[in-house]
Amino acid sequence: MNDEYVLQLQHITKEYPGVVALKDVSLEVKKGEILALIGENGAGKSTLIKTCSGAVIPTAGKIVVNGKTFTSMSPQLAAENGIAIIYQEFNNVKGLSAAENLFLGNPIKKGIVIDKKAMEREAEKAFNQLNIKIDPKKLVGDLTVGYQQMIEIAKAIKQNARVLIMDEPSAPLTSAEVESMFKVCELLKAKGVSIIYISHRLDEIFRLSDRIVVLRDGEYVKTLITKDSHVEELIHLMVGRDLTETYPARTDCINRDETVLELQNVSGNGDKDISFQLHKGEVLGLGGLVGAGRTELAQMIFGAVEKTSGRMFLKGKEIHPKSPRQAIDAGIALVPEDRKRHGALLTISVKNNINMPTYPKISFLSVIKSRKESEVATYYQKNLLIKTPSIHQIVKNLSGGNQQKVILGKWLAANSELIIFDEPTRGIDVGAKVEIYTLINRLVEQGKSILLISSEMEELMGMSDRIIVLAEGKITGELKRDSFDQKTIMRMASAV
Repeated sequence: MNDEYVLQLQHITKEYPGVVALKDVSLEVKKGEILALIGENGAGKSTLIKTCSGAVIPTAGKIVVNGKTFTSMSPQLAAENGIAIIYQEFNNVKGLSAAENLFLGNPIKKGIVIDKKAMEREAEKAFNQLNIKIDPKKLVGDLTVGYQQMIEIAKAIKQNARVLIMDEPSAPLTSAEVESMFKVCELLKAKGVSIIYISHRLDEIFRLSDRIVVLRDGEYVKTLITKDSHVEELIHLMVGRDLTETYPARTDCINRDETVLELQNVSGNGDKDISFQLHKGEVLGLGGLVGAGRTELAQMIFGAVEKTSGRMFLKGKEIHPKSPRQAIDAGIALVPEDRKRHGALLTISVKNNINMPTYPKISFLSVIKSRKESEVATYYQKNLLIKTPSIHQIVKNLSGGNQQKVILGKWLAANSELIIFDEPTRGIDVGAKVEIYTLINRLVEQGKSILLISSEMEELMGMSDRIIVLAEGKITGELKRDSFDQKTIMRMASAV
């Protein structure tokens, strides 16, 4: 055992029926370093870190922690050996206070009575050690996502974690919260805590990490010294090919004589007096800061929330969608921001998900035509290049990019005229992003119309034909492609 390393994964393999998720993967983590773990969706990152926490039992290989060798871990064994994971979905109880969450499962007691005062004092000390200001008495449900994440980190450190694994930690955070999280990571590193940092945001990787481990298709590719690497090299190692064009070019497909969607002075759900037109074969971008009202507008168009005033037209016909079902029947689809909660049914198969909107069409007397069901699912699985052992695979076992393709397949099967994409590439790696962009281009070339909501400025400008900017629920500006400018969009988004 090299004393330099606090954690070693040696020749880890994990096989599932029909799938090799990890094949002979090895890596080492040094004391007090931030090691970035990157790769496309489906590269095996999540499976690998779950072998460290005991959530996944490897088929073969060894895990060495501080000189002690294990063939597998359990959650209890991982905790006893100082390994903790901060997942994207936090493991907290929103109805309890920050202090109670910090001591969840291990409360301080005075005799047989829980000593809340003592827990609050200790929680305050723990938060102060991380230079974060959280009221220990405040309910976790009343805190921002950033503070909820800090409580999870404080809990791990309180339990003497020496290896902290962070899985896409910046995904749910605002830019200010991300900065706070970076400072905490650097503070922990200075105290000798080792961090495995998983992120699709390569700028974060270069900002934080000391070394980078690249996985591809379940196999180890290379370890790099961060300061000696560059973005193009990482992308090539991740995807096995050069992405010469991040935003694929497309021909102008817009039919400006045919308006697919028109909103006239629409208000509701926090938005006020929204008016615009979306043409056939056009990608209309919706820009704005968090809370600007973009998702709220998408919800009204999709019938999830009713508008309070104004008029809405689809292909010249006035519509009043009072439910998503009515919007779907009219030809409107929504690929939502939170695909795991609202986009796909994760516990059922690819086949069932893709056919969900079309079951009324492929059923007779409430009996589903199974051959037709399989034909539809197989067609879109092949057409969208969904990586899955079969159409019977459960969706939660797919990577984020492939889950997104399943959702898109569902709406293509429904033959939707208007598709709303709300943050379509959030949490998706650079290779899968290009595939999603290519699919969007194919859709508009087929005459579909796209409403694109994105907080990534480059994506918004790279994919849109026009951009409408919202601030505080109102439209503050509109730009055509030849006028796109990041500073101008930011001024409009800030309502300046």
